Amino acid sequence: MTTMTLRGIDDTIAKSLKEMARRENTSVNAVMLRIIKESLGLDKKRRQTVYDDLDHLAGTWNVQDAAEFESATAVFEKIDAEIWK
Repeated sequence: MTTMTLRGIDDTIAKSLKEMARRENTSVNAVMLRIIKESLGLDKKRRQTVYDDLDHLAGTWNVQDAAEFESATAVFEKIDAEIWK
C-alpha cells in the first residue's frame, strides 16, 4: 500500500471529518478512504440512514401522557363526509 499526504485541509473540513469519524465510530483515515473510494466509483455509496433524533423519547410516556395525546389528536380520526362526496 502507498502512503500519501493530503495538504490544504482547512479547519472546517477537519472538524467535519472528525465529527463524521466520531459518529461512525471509526478513524478519520477510514472516513477519508471511504469518501475517496465512493467519489472515484470504487465502492458503492452507503445508503443506510439511521435516524436517532427521537430515540430519547421512546418509552417515556406514562398512561396519562398517552391519554392526553390521544385526546388531543382525536380530531384527526374524524372523516368529514362533505369533503368525500
